[in-house]
This record gives sequence, C-alpha cells and structure tokens, in this order.
Amino acid sequence: MPQDDFYTKMRAGLSALLRQWRSLGQADADQLALILAETARVAKLGTPDATPNGATLEQWSQDTQGEMPLWAPRTAVFLLNQMPARPTPQSDEEACAWAYCWLRNRSFESLDAARTALPSHLVEPLAEALEAAWRDQQGLRLV
Repeated sequence: MPQDDFYTKMRAGLSALLRQWRSLGQADADQLALILAETARVAKLGTPDATPNGATLEQWSQDTQGEMPLWAPRTAVFLLNQMPARPTPQSDEEACAWAYCWLRNRSFESLDAARTALPSHLVEPLAEALEAAWRDQQGLRLV
C-alpha cells in the first residue's frame, strides 16, 4: 500500500471516527462536542482553541477531506477505545484513521509494541492499517 494511498484513506476516514463517536455517545451533540474538547485538553491530545458546539461536530463528521482539527479524531479514538461496546472501524478508511490516531496518541518503540498495546478487539480489524500507519509515520521521520 503506497504511503499516498494510506494518507488519502486516513484523511477520508477521520470524519468516520467522529460519526462513530457521535452515534455511540449517550448525550446530545453539544454535550458530545464538550466532552470531546475537554477530554482532548485533559488527556493532552490537543489544545482546542475553543470548545466546539454540536453543529461544528456535525460539520466535522461530514468532512470527507479530513480538514477538522486533528485533536478531534485523536480524542474520538481515545474515547472509542475505552467504550464497553468495543467499537471497531466500519471501513478501510476509518481503520486507517483509527490506526493513524492510535500511533499519534502514544509513543511506541516498534510496530509490535503498538500492536500489543491495542485493545484485543482491535488487533485484527486494525492489522493492515496499523502496518500502513507505521510505515507512514516512519517515512515522515526520515524527512
């Protein structure tokens, strides 16, 4: 899988992470946006300039170009990984975004360490995407 192909899929899949968070979250859109922003701040996954409202979260959820701030999907992955429902990616694009955010959220010494740290229900669904995300991340380090 070429890096450009991975990156394109990853960018397209970021909004799917937000849609999944919105569909599984048990609150209205404004509350989910607040939870996302506050979690990003507390977990140090990003520093939102302002707390988005539900309409902004909806807009980001439809953004197929992946132009929303990266803290939002990174935080969605953080929260999705903790849900008892054990959600998994629903598409190849979402799996690429999930794997990319997983690697951005934590520091791993190796691909094996990143794979081992995954929640068990995500090991298989993210297997290929995690390898592609790792190759992409390592390629960026060479620049």
